[in-house]
Amino acid sequence: MSSFARRAMSLAQIPSAARAPASVCQRRGLAGAADHHGSTKVDFWKQPTNPGNWKEEHFVLISLSGWGMLFYGGYKLFTGGKGEKPAEAAQ
Repeated sequence: MSSFARRAMSLAQIPSAARAPASVCQRRGLAGAADHHGSTKVDFWKQPTNPGNWKEEHFVLISLSGWGMLFYGGYKLFTGGKGEKPAEAAQ
């Protein structure tokens, strides 16, 4: 709301011929959010032995995959790995 009022006041005070183009006006916005302060993040296949440098999305996907394999392996281990066998034909 305040930006709308500010624009209305600036349009009323300054004639259109004397106004500077919008590209000259500096507005910071959210420009500071993209600054990186730590080490750069890489894809997991570039540094497979260093999970601290992996991108966050890759770390999450690999972690969830590892937990899934662990639970599935434990399930197969404790159930004996037996699946349903087809019934043999009577002879």
